[in-house]
Amino acid sequence: MARLLPPRRHALCRNRALGHDERYGTEPLSDGVIVALQDTTPLPESQHQATQRHRALLASILGTAIEWYDYALYGAAASVVIGPLFFAAAGPSGESLAAFATFAVGFIARPFGGVIIGHLGDRFGRRPAMLLSIILMGIATVGIGLLPTANSWGLWAVGLLVFFRLVQGFGAGAELTGAMTLVAEYVDPKKRGWYTSLVLATPPLGIALATISFFAVASLGDEALLGWAWRIPFLISAVLFLLALYIRTKLEETPEYAEAMERAEDKGSAARLPLADVFSGHWREVSLGFFAITGHNAMNYILAVFSISLMVESGMPRPQALLAVTLGSLVSVVLTPVGGWLADRWGSGRTLAIGNLSGLVLAFPIFWLLAEGRFALGLLAIAAGYALVIPCTSGAQGAFLTELFPVPVRFTGIATARELNGALVAGMSPLIAAALLELGDGSITLPAGYLALCCLSSAIAIVIGLRSSRQRYH
Repeated sequence: MARLLPPRRHALCRNRALGHDERYGTEPLSDGVIVALQDTTPLPESQHQATQRHRALLASILGTAIEWYDYALYGAAASVVIGPLFFAAAGPSGESLAAFATFAVGFIARPFGGVIIGHLGDRFGRRPAMLLSIILMGIATVGIGLLPTANSWGLWAVGLLVFFRLVQGFGAGAELTGAMTLVAEYVDPKKRGWYTSLVLATPPLGIALATISFFAVASLGDEALLGWAWRIPFLISAVLFLLALYIRTKLEETPEYAEAMERAEDKGSAARLPLADVFSGHWREVSLGFFAITGHNAMNYILAVFSISLMVESGMPRPQALLAVTLGSLVSVVLTPVGGWLADRWGSGRTLAIGNLSGLVLAFPIFWLLAEGRFALGLLAIAAGYALVIPCTSGAQGAFLTELFPVPVRFTGIATARELNGALVAGMSPLIAAALLELGDGSITLPAGYLALCCLSSAIAIVIGLRSSRQRYH
């Protein structure tokens, strides 16, 4: 039998095949399964612990909302005001290209921010890493709102805009990963799916808030919008940043992280270089995490981005296409916590696999409906994806990924898997789908096949992971 220590958290089973070892306080049982040296009986929660848990959840939800508010806000601004105000010298076509290039710069910075801040989160603690993430995002977003235009500062304005986008993306790269990790380490492991799903249900709310705020200032007219009104949504975000920052300053280190570090220090095995440790000892977990969320990211970004182009090209007016995506995505806000609830009961791996198998089945029907160019059918397609696929793949994702990595390298490991997938799958899926549509002379067969393949690869990876670990991800 494994020796038991008295901390508060439930044990997490790990198999040797997934690269875990005794450095983090684990010992092998006779059957080869490795069990964390933790008592499986939770102690009663004190009022102080409950307060910290609620603060962690609120801080994570606010930070995630801000991350996606920034994403959608700059995307809207890039298409309307960033080009004329900062890149007018490039001409009508060049200014749009330059504006969207600055939008892409933020995504380029995300993997670096996720991995580096994740490394700091494993090395020095979750709390300082999450404070750094929100401070960087806040400074960058408010900085863009205060930035003089190219008419006043010329190339300096352009350079600062690119700099702020890099800082914004760098900070945002660690936000959702850190939020999932923070919440997961504060709550009862039996409820990880539910609590982390509340965080993962937040992005559509941030996007909706950005859309509404930019629509409001755009309604003032082009002269006001280009003159001063475009700054308002960026500056208003300062209120959210300050609130999130205040809550995070009141947080203590997560109990699970503190216990793991104390145990590792007692054994003389604390991870001094978590990033190096992830790549040297946990590449299998990184690979599994990468492929496990491939179907989710492909489905999510095809529904949110590429579907608009496909519906418009099929004859639907752009405002109707945007409305269909907005309404359809809000379905996931309500149903993603249901996916988290199922993950706590069925197991996060099984729930994630079911979501991807649903995506495999629905890939072609979704594309067929989108290609009809009719509002009702387009809304049905998007709602189907956000109701039958995304709740399972998003709701179970937080529990699955946090249980995949041991505590001392958890932040870095999740960030590496998520941000690599974000760069190679999430960000590329709309482009790949568009290229395949063009390659197929307008036929939806190739892009639908790509989506189905992504969902299938995720389902296979999860099944292999479940079998190799010989344990249920719960």
